[in-house]
Amino acid sequence: MKKIVVGLVVLFAILLVSYKYLYHAHRDIANEEAVFSVTVKQLSNDFLQDEAKANLKYLDKSIQITGKVTNVDIANKTIVLDEKVFLLLKDANVVKLNETILVKGRVIGYDSLLEEIKIDQAEIK
Repeated sequence: MKKIVVGLVVLFAILLVSYKYLYHAHRDIANEEAVFSVTVKQLSNDFLQDEAKANLKYLDKSIQITGKVTNVDIANKTIVLDEKVFLLLKDANVVKLNETILVKGRVIGYDSLLEEIKIDQAEIK
């Protein structure tokens, strides 16, 4: 009987730890401190010079980026800065073409074919 109780307690502990690991709270990029503050040109140059090194430096990190809006898609809540950085915004209604803006978001990758950096959870500062 004692072995069954101990076994159930151990099983419950394993299940609880597994659940907490798999279903942890999502990151809130808006409340995180930006790790880097760069321009589109600086960020693009880093990826063009050494993509692997830039991935280690920027990937999955919260950054602030400054650039000129070259494309706006309000329906999909996306914008492009200086034709190099693709951003998925929380709200794209406040953005105008050719406006220079400061945006904070999380770097999710680099498309070497299009030479475009992808950022999600972006918010205009």
